[in-house]
Amino acid sequence: MTIKLWHCHNTRSLRVLWALEEMQLPYELHCLPFPPRVLAKEYLALNPLGTVPLLIDDNTNLTESSAMLLYLVEHYNQGHFGVENSNKNYGDYLNWLFQSDATLTFPQTLLLRYSQFEPKNRQNSQIVQDYKIWFLSRLKMVNQRLIEQEYLVNNRFTIADIAVGYALYLGELLGLASNYQPQTLTYLQRLKSRSAFQRCVKLGADIANYSITPLEK
Repeated sequence: MTIKLWHCHNTRSLRVLWALEEMQLPYELHCLPFPPRVLAKEYLALNPLGTVPLLIDDNTNLTESSAMLLYLVEHYNQGHFGVENSNKNYGDYLNWLFQSDATLTFPQTLLLRYSQFEPKNRQNSQIVQDYKIWFLSRLKMVNQRLIEQEYLVNNRFTIADIAVGYALYLGELLGLASNYQPQTLTYLQRLKSRSAFQRCVKLGADIANYSITPLEK
């Protein structure tokens, strides 16, 4: 059965789309306008949360992007994009995967909500500034690791780089990359130069019905 992925342009579903392209796994892509729970209400029958991504593979339904990355590596024997549990850096690998969302993408969702997605009368510049500082301060581990090596785990490209790389890319769209340390900015450009990323980054842009605007300085 072909993997099915529901995607909105430049959202966290880009992580999964990028991984599928890297792994060269066959998939069926469904692009949605954002937010799908409002503009594509029929999607709620598949995912009651109304969030993206959604991945369906036979009887498996997943709604968390980092979990999808781990699933693809383990279920489809894509070990060269992962780290074996016997490897001394396995815990480090898992930590990057979960840190990518819980620590890095979380403050970005608040930046987006209170700078762009809420009605004008509910937008809040203080929340935006607070979570901008939060996000940049949470890059400390990334910054340190990239002084030591070119990739996050075992100095080779893994899904940990896809997970964290997406957060850095979203930060760039928000205009925050000028605050990145040089090694982190170089790392982001290295990831963006990968052919798999370039193949998928524009998918869904034609129906996105929104764009991410850089934050004011």
